[in-house]
Amino acid sequence: MDQASKLRGLILNESLRIYKNKQEDRRGLSLQKGTPKVIAITSGKGGVGKTNVVGNLAIACQRLKKKVLIFDADLGLANIDIIYGINPKHNIEDVIKGEKALSQIIVEGPEGVSLIPASSGVQELVHLSEGHKINLLNEFDILNNMFDLLLVDTGAGISSNVIYFNLAAEERIIVATPEPTSITDAYALMKVMFYQHGTKNFTLLINMARDEKEAKSVYQNMSKAVEKFMASISLDYAGFIPWDSMLQKAVAKRKPVVCSYPEAPASENFNKLAQYLFRKSEKRPMDGNIKFFWKRLVSVTKD
Repeated sequence: MDQASKLRGLILNESLRIYKNKQEDRRGLSLQKGTPKVIAITSGKGGVGKTNVVGNLAIACQRLKKKVLIFDADLGLANIDIIYGINPKHNIEDVIKGEKALSQIIVEGPEGVSLIPASSGVQELVHLSEGHKINLLNEFDILNNMFDLLLVDTGAGISSNVIYFNLAAEERIIVATPEPTSITDAYALMKVMFYQHGTKNFTLLINMARDEKEAKSVYQNMSKAVEKFMASISLDYAGFIPWDSMLQKAVAKRKPVVCSYPEAPASENFNKLAQYLFRKSEKRPMDGNIKFFWKRLVSVTKD
């Protein structure tokens, strides 16, 4: 082993020691400040309005006096920036390469919502050296005391990247529409995560529904299928977002509907969804937080 390799090894060991010490020092502080929630917003197929849900839900939660951070992990259609009308110059790839600190890439969206642009840099998260992992964990550890909620906008489908982020999160909200193909693909996503990874807890949000009756019908039918073929799965109902022409107008304006048309039916239901999430967490506290999300994220080995 040459001197350069020895030096890198010493630096790695020292970084790990410092990181462990920091964890011990901060443990009491983190418990005092509470545990940030980490929720993946996902879907079995594209075109169901998942990213719109993320963007509007984040603002609705922010209005409940919660500090919200979005991680844009949708590699194929990363467009939170379009919904928010912002143009990030950097993304997480710059942090991985050591060219930027995390604080330098986080951008602010409407009403104080924070955003980590991911783009193609997400793919490199599964190929990090131990040194890179430790540096990232040190960076993200700080976020535990800065935010109340991390929303992860995953890709759509059952690709390894989608599964990767869903496994790292503590809770998953599956967005589906009343379309048969959307329902089938949402079921397929749960099936893969249950049989291949043992995931048992899911929450279903119906988007673009005509009314509550249609949304509940979709949920009840899916619940029956889950109960029949995957009985140990828990599938909760998060409510629905109605089809709303005001939402389409907001997208065209590159603004969230909750900002452009706060009285619109869709906006009212995003507010209800935000309230549901925090009522749910009070009844069933989640043991995950931002630090552990990132620890799992850089530790998972994809197939």
